Amino acid sequence: MSESMTEINQDQTAEKAAGPRMKARYREEILPAMREQFGYANVMQVPGLTKIVVNMGVGEAARDSKLIEGAVRDLTAITGQKPQVTKARKSIAQFKLREGMPIGAHVTLRGDRMWEFLDRLLALALPRIRDFRGLSDQHFDGRGNYTFGLTEQVMFHEIDQDKIDRSRGMDITVVTTATNDDEGRALLKKLGFPFKEGN
Repeated sequence: MSESMTEINQDQTAEKAAGPRMKARYREEILPAMREQFGYANVMQVPGLTKIVVNMGVGEAARDSKLIEGAVRDLTAITGQKPQVTKARKSIAQFKLREGMPIGAHVTLRGDRMWEFLDRLLALALPRIRDFRGLSDQHFDGRGNYTFGLTEQVMFHEIDQDKIDRSRGMDITVVTTATNDDEGRALLKKLGFPFKEGN
């Protein structure tokens, strides 16, 4: 085993013992900085992350059941968690859609898995997007939660490029305990979300 591989394995072992590094950074750096910026009287008022939902819609799955299997496989690889299959709530004739048909898959990440996914997303996946110019900071919902879309899955290093049967986009929703968008935006900026300047 090479020296660099040994170092990586030691880093991963240390991370497992101490918990995800992003979670530690939130506790040690971001929490005090947010408290100072917004003047929270109590540490419990400081916004944090609740969960991250990764959703892949596969409308064509109504005609080809293999597509839903591909989405489930990709989401499992990307998040490390088995996805729930999303089914149609009602029949829509124009789309040849019947109630109960699979139309997508989603994963809800909480706890350490959420922090680990966020770390990989910000440090590895987003920088691999070709011509990436940052995320829009306009996609908050009014309550400090943020949703953005990715057009394909190839930027995640967990996806084997040779086994991709088709390009699949996804929506990622970051749910926070912030009470408004300004708090949510400040929290995500401090976590390292690469928002475009002058949005």
